[in-house]
Amino acid sequence: MLPLSMDQALAILQNTFKKAADMRAHALAAIVLDAGGQVKAFLKQDGASIKRFEIARGKAFASLAMHRSSRQVLQKAREKPLFMETLRAISDGPIFLEAGGQLIRDAQGEIVGALGVTGDVNEVDDICAMAGIRAAGFRCDSDFSDADCARLNIKKDAEIRDPR
Repeated sequence: MLPLSMDQALAILQNTFKKAADMRAHALAAIVLDAGGQVKAFLKQDGASIKRFEIARGKAFASLAMHRSSRQVLQKAREKPLFMETLRAISDGPIFLEAGGQLIRDAQGEIVGALGVTGDVNEVDDICAMAGIRAAGFRCDSDFSDADCARLNIKKDAEIRDPR
């Protein structure tokens, strides 16, 4: 697995914002973390509110911590609140319990990083994140077959639709 480059991280962010423009989303902020949870790139659109860096980072870090989308991390918190409380206490990074965090995978399914998007409703954040990842030449969990998911222990989200 090759590390995520700065140019690749910026391409993911730019493509995320392109999808947001196509959808007429509210102003977004987005962050790319490398596979070790370190910030690779962050951008915030004009008009995005404060604290978006912390929220986006928390969504992306949650995905890395649990090897699943932050939407599924939120579901896990609802099912096992004590587990998540303990995980947040021992974690060396922020875990923000909202959708909008997606793993970034290479063609073989290896995790090369995570993307956290914030600023619109959760579904729009996720749709923009997934579009940004794909347009930059990477894959989301939902891009893998059921057989690949079983082999790689990938947990797919249900199909995400724009609620607007």
